[in-house]
Amino acid sequence: MNRPVPTAHPVTHEVQFLTVHGHRRAFVKVGRGPALLLLHGLACDHTTWNPVIDRLARRYTVIAPDLLGHGLSDKPRADYTLGGYANGMRDLLTLLGIDKVTVIGHSFGGGVAMQFAYQFPERTQRMMLVAPGGLGPEVTPLIKLIQAPGWEPAMGLLTQPGIRHAWTAALRAAGKVDSRYTRDLPEIADIVDSWRDRRTRFAIRHLVRAVIDWKGQIVTMTDRAYLTEAMPLAVVWGRDDQVLPVGHAANVAALAPRARVELIEDSGHFPQRDHPEQFVRIVDSFMRQEPAVYSRARFRRLLREGGDPGASTLVSVPAAGA
Repeated sequence: MNRPVPTAHPVTHEVQFLTVHGHRRAFVKVGRGPALLLLHGLACDHTTWNPVIDRLARRYTVIAPDLLGHGLSDKPRADYTLGGYANGMRDLLTLLGIDKVTVIGHSFGGGVAMQFAYQFPERTQRMMLVAPGGLGPEVTPLIKLIQAPGWEPAMGLLTQPGIRHAWTAALRAAGKVDSRYTRDLPEIADIVDSWRDRRTRFAIRHLVRAVIDWKGQIVTMTDRAYLTEAMPLAVVWGRDDQVLPVGHAANVAALAPRARVELIEDSGHFPQRDHPEQFVRIVDSFMRQEPAVYSRARFRRLLREGGDPGASTLVSVPAAGA
C-alpha cells in the first residue's frame, strides 16, 4: 500500500474575529475570486483545511471559520444544532459582504453544509461534501461514547497534563505506522488535546447529542436529497475512512443521481490532508460546473413533487470498530 505522507500544516493564517449575536466567531479569510466556505468537522477547527487553503486561495476567496464551540470561537451555552450552525454561517457571510458561496463541508461540517444549502438555497451555488455525516446511520463507536453518562468528567481526568501528554504522544506515534487503521490518529490526538478545555467538552457533548444517539446518526439528508436536483453536488471520500464508512458514498447514487462522487485511494477521514493536490484538483474541476441559480418557482415545484421514499435503497455498512 502506498501510504501518503501527511502534509504538515503550512504557514499559520491570520485569524480574524467578528461578533455575531454576542458571540465571537474566529475565521480565516484569504484569496480572491469566487467564494468558498470551508466547514470543518466535529471537534476540529479551521486548521483542518491548512494543507489546501493556500492552494485554493490562488483562485478563490476562502472563508474557513471555527464553528461555535470549536477552536478560537466562543464556547457558550448556545444552539449547537445543524440549523443553528447554518444560521451562524449565513450571518457571518452577511457581515463579510458575501452573498453567494460554494460550501464545502467535512464530516460534521458536511451536515452543516447540507443544512445551509437547504435553508439558504438562494445563497448556495454548489455543495461539496467531504466524508460527510448524514448519508447513513453508522458512525464509529468512539463518537457515540461522547454522549455516555460520565464522559465529561472522565475526559476532564484523562486530559490532565501528564495523562494527556502520554496518550496523545502514543496516538501520534501510532499514526506513523503504515496502516489504514492508524492513518487518522494524529488528528484524533489533536482533538483529544483540545478537550483539556472544559468549555470545549461542554460544546462537543451538546453538539453530539443533537445529531447522534446510541443507534447512530439521527440527522439525515435522505428525505430532502431530491432538492439537490437544483444544485451541483459532489461527494469526496477516502477509501480507508475509519470514522464514517466509505460505503455511505454508495447512497449518493441512490439519493442524488446527478451528484459527482470521488473516492480517493490511500486516504482516511481527512482526504484534504492525505492528498491535498488531488483534493484541490477535484475542487477546481467541480468549480467549473455552472453555479445554481435559485428559482423560487423551481424550488416550490420540487417541494410539491417531493421525493419517493421507496424509490431508492440505502446501503447499510458496518462502522469501523463495530
